[in-house]
Amino acid sequence: MSTHDTDSGSAAGTAEQTPTTMESDAPATEPVIDVSEVTFGYTATPVVEDVSLTIDPGEYVAIVGPNGSGKSTLMQLMVGLREPDRGTANLFGERAARFDDGERVGYVAQQASATKEMPITVREVVKMGRFPHVGFGRLSSADWTIVDDALATVGMSGFADRRVTQLSGGQRQRAFIARALASEADLLVLDEPTVGVDAESVDAFYDLLAALNAEGITVLLIEHDLGAVVEHADRVVCLNREVYFDGPTDEFVDSDALARAFGTEARFLGEVDG
Repeated sequence: MSTHDTDSGSAAGTAEQTPTTMESDAPATEPVIDVSEVTFGYTATPVVEDVSLTIDPGEYVAIVGPNGSGKSTLMQLMVGLREPDRGTANLFGERAARFDDGERVGYVAQQASATKEMPITVREVVKMGRFPHVGFGRLSSADWTIVDDALATVGMSGFADRRVTQLSGGQRQRAFIARALASEADLLVLDEPTVGVDAESVDAFYDLLAALNAEGITVLLIEHDLGAVVEHADRVVCLNREVYFDGPTDEFVDSDALARAFGTEARFLGEVDG
């Protein structure tokens, strides 16, 4: 894994410079994500400024930071939903904004009211994961096998015919992870996926992510719960417009990056809004 150290040059201080060598079972290959000197703003004021980092296959990376720190915007730049004002963002070796191999990226969003109102079954949600492969035509028996395997992997086979409106928050998130698995995604991107999910389901959710990562899926997580990040992620990127830290989780815990980025005595146990 290669990272680019960032000199913030701001009053908040200089970004933590932590050269690291992260081990991965994946063979040497192109980065999954590579952003270099990326700056983006919705107005004249940048939301993300001069951010550089690389995510390699098989990594489990969490992005943390306070409210309004640019976490979700950076994620959108990484996967091509937005284009940088300056700098470059590449996804699987291609310009992210022009990347069209949609089945390689699985996206799980925050809980939304619209999600809770979807009048479709869990199996229909997971079936959507096959559309990048087959379009909106009829699924083959092989496609349905992939759908059923995805449901089994996330422990939702027994809920396949249940409407999404009848699921708990944790069950809904599992259904959308199954959709990503059905698309045979190489990268799983999760934007604060445990918002509104009960504590018991959160633990099971992270156990599932760990198992998927162990099988080689790259995980990029935006999470407000710093305790969960410290317990589960291998690498942390601490962001508040600029990168304050990028390195192994245990080094993040021992650093002062959290206090500098949040501007307060943030804690690792319990929730910190992000």
